[in-house]
Amino acid sequence: MIDSLLKFLDASPVNFLAVKNIAAELDKAGYRHLNPAEALGSVKAGDRFYVTKNDSSIYAFQIGARPLAEAGFRLLCAHCDSPTFRIKPNAEMTCEGGIVKLNTEVYGGPIMSTWFDRPLTLAGRVILRGSDALHPRTLLIHIQRPLLQISNLAIHFNREVNDGMKLSRQKDVLPLLGIISDELERGNLLMNVIVEELNKQEHVDRNDILDFDLYLADTTPACTFGVHNEFISSGRLDDLSMCYAGLTALLHTPATDTTQVLAIFDNEETGSQTKQGAGSPFLASMLKRICFAQSGSEEAFYQAIEQAFMISADNAHGWHPNYSEKYDPTNHPQLGGGPVIKFNAAQKYASDAVTAAVFARICEEAGVPCQRFVNHSDVAGGSTLGNILASSLPLRGVDMGNAVLGMHSCRETGSVADHAYCVKAFEQFFEM
Repeated sequence: MIDSLLKFLDASPVNFLAVKNIAAELDKAGYRHLNPAEALGSVKAGDRFYVTKNDSSIYAFQIGARPLAEAGFRLLCAHCDSPTFRIKPNAEMTCEGGIVKLNTEVYGGPIMSTWFDRPLTLAGRVILRGSDALHPRTLLIHIQRPLLQISNLAIHFNREVNDGMKLSRQKDVLPLLGIISDELERGNLLMNVIVEELNKQEHVDRNDILDFDLYLADTTPACTFGVHNEFISSGRLDDLSMCYAGLTALLHTPATDTTQVLAIFDNEETGSQTKQGAGSPFLASMLKRICFAQSGSEEAFYQAIEQAFMISADNAHGWHPNYSEKYDPTNHPQLGGGPVIKFNAAQKYASDAVTAAVFARICEEAGVPCQRFVNHSDVAGGSTLGNILASSLPLRGVDMGNAVLGMHSCRETGSVADHAYCVKAFEQFFEM
């Protein structure tokens, strides 16, 4: 099971590729890809289909034997974006000696220092001229070799570097791309790389390239480590590990009386307020269309909401043995201790006593241990999908995730056992 997760992580350096890989697994399992611009048509028990938005979010549905108005639905949601660096337009900056660096902007909240002095590459999507102005074409790109590096300043020029330093997002984190070897490369080095990579898929005229969404990604493969290989080391565990656990559970679960929904959103790391984020009405509109197709009445949608339950799956902070003072004294989950229910008095999480009890019972019935996380009261915490989604879909729901260390580092640390626990808990949820 863990090997398939590691392969998924390596193949999914950015949101677009994560969605492509999830869609490929759904295709193999017999799910139909529907175009949301077309009429939904009839929806029958046992139907399996998915839709995408912006190439970066995906929503899969396995229709239950009972209508949504009677049985509700089981919704598992996660997000496929992770903190990184986006390549700006007009990115090439030619320096003395012909060295070219790329202009970037920070996406989300990465631990920037962890991106230094390691081989990086580019991944994302390239937009090409289409049949008309409103319908450009998209090709995905993942350059699978070390291409760039953000290099540190030598300690000899910064003697205080180990005492902590403030990094400039505009100056300090610009990656080196290469050295110009020919004047024809000046201003074209990045575009040459893009065209060369695209031509591995199909012949592309550079004049047909209109724009791109490209991001930095670590090239070091995901792996396990520890005496017993009990730990996972990889970028993007937050939150691709939850995406993959949810996908695995959905594909392992046959149709039941209740409709099963897997929603993988984008842009959680920047607030979710996009058409492909948890703040969008897109998922609600799809559920409403399904309910209407089943009953011919919008009332069925509102009945379904009252019968539904949501698991918002986004990883939690595991207890770090070097920094125990940062954690709540009685609620600090351990790596390998099972899924973590997340609580927050300021309502940054969707969990309450009722929904936490529901999820704890799910774990109990799955034979899986369960933990709880609350922030140290003097340490500000983050937010996630649950409360944002619940503001547009008033669902009962719980925020949970597996415990990780180094969240938002270029490489995070998780637990092999926790991944297996989480899949079992999600399978139990979908089978209810």
